[in-house]
Amino acid sequence: MIRKPERTSNRSIPVAVVLLAAALLLSMVAGAWARTQPAADNGQCEELSLDRAVEIAMAKNPGLSAIQARYEALAAVPDQAGSLPDPVLSLGALNLPVDTFDAGQENMTQMQVGLSQKFPFPGKLKLREEAATSLADAAASQVDEARLQLIRKVKNTWWDIYYLEQTLGVVRDNQDLLRATVGAARTKYAVGKGLQQDVLLAQLELSKLLDREIALENSLKKKKADLNALIDAPSSFCITLPAKVATTLPDVAPEQTLLEEALRERPALLALAREKDAAVTKTELARKDYYPDFTVGAAYGYRQDAPDGRDRADFASFRLSLNLPIWSATKQDRAVAQRTSETLAVEHRLRDTRDQVTAEVLRELSEYESSRRQSRFYQNAIIPQAEQTAAAMLKGYQVNKVDFLNVVRAQLALYNYKITYWRLLTGGFKALAGLEAATGVQVTQGEKR
Repeated sequence: MIRKPERTSNRSIPVAVVLLAAALLLSMVAGAWARTQPAADNGQCEELSLDRAVEIAMAKNPGLSAIQARYEALAAVPDQAGSLPDPVLSLGALNLPVDTFDAGQENMTQMQVGLSQKFPFPGKLKLREEAATSLADAAASQVDEARLQLIRKVKNTWWDIYYLEQTLGVVRDNQDLLRATVGAARTKYAVGKGLQQDVLLAQLELSKLLDREIALENSLKKKKADLNALIDAPSSFCITLPAKVATTLPDVAPEQTLLEEALRERPALLALAREKDAAVTKTELARKDYYPDFTVGAAYGYRQDAPDGRDRADFASFRLSLNLPIWSATKQDRAVAQRTSETLAVEHRLRDTRDQVTAEVLRELSEYESSRRQSRFYQNAIIPQAEQTAAAMLKGYQVNKVDFLNVVRAQLALYNYKITYWRLLTGGFKALAGLEAATGVQVTQGEKR
């Protein structure tokens, strides 16, 4: 029996094409999404530059997103505050006899439909809208202030991680140096030219460095966890810093320029200034409440024909009403006093914040300039001299011209100088971040942010 060849369905080709196109589209979307996200935990660490860390934090930090959402909510208020109240539609049955409920029995019975509209006293709506607009503008400045503070936190944490990594490198290099020193001490002790206490002293100092390494690794892990929280990354997200980092502290603008920029551009001050505008506007609105609001209405009353067939005319009604602010001593007077006190409170807060901003700028600028000068001095003078001293001490000890304790002291001094250098350098960059947060502008010589 001859078997017929199986027929291949011609529908499989279009399905395969569709599946392939869908897979390609999905991979493109996934790739675009992944470029905006921290790397997933795949057993490897992602290199995270300072700019990249700030970029992720600006896009994903939940605290900043919450403040942004609050601003968007307040931005929707001015249009509401400046709108008239909703008109009122009324339906009624007037003078309906309860014995028969017959709408045609009595002459005064009518079925009425009416429409009324309340009009606040002229100027009130405008003031309400202006106050809401000022508060929305203040919220926008608060978002900018939150961005500045978040950038500062991210940069400070990033530079803390950099400092800890460099310090770990110094500790490990010094461990190698002390191991060489221990070897030299053991060699001299083995041939009867050294002392056992020299070997023990070197081993003790090496043990101290091993303990310091453990403590630094723990601190580094904590700081990386802090950075993960700021960029809204999972706890398993592994961070490594770039191998090459620009470590030149730049020139900054003069002190007077920085102070002027801070008082003009700092979002915290701009927010309080807008809150003051809102408070002043609310005070004016409270004074407007001494004047009445008006309600205008019109109604149409339909009457049925009389029982004998006579035609009854329909009725038209018009109404104008207004509230009477006669309890001003306990309402309007107290409201004006309240708003006046609120305005004074905002003015005091604004002056106090100006003083704080000025002090913050001067403090961060002083810290930056000090760290910059000291780090350069350590890099160009103290550390090279300490390296030469430590090398000379070790060579002198090997030919019995230097006491072993002086060798250890020289090496420890070099170790401490290097750690101090990294502390000063990263402290300078942290002060620079603080200075930018305090002024609200780019403080280095160049264009504003």
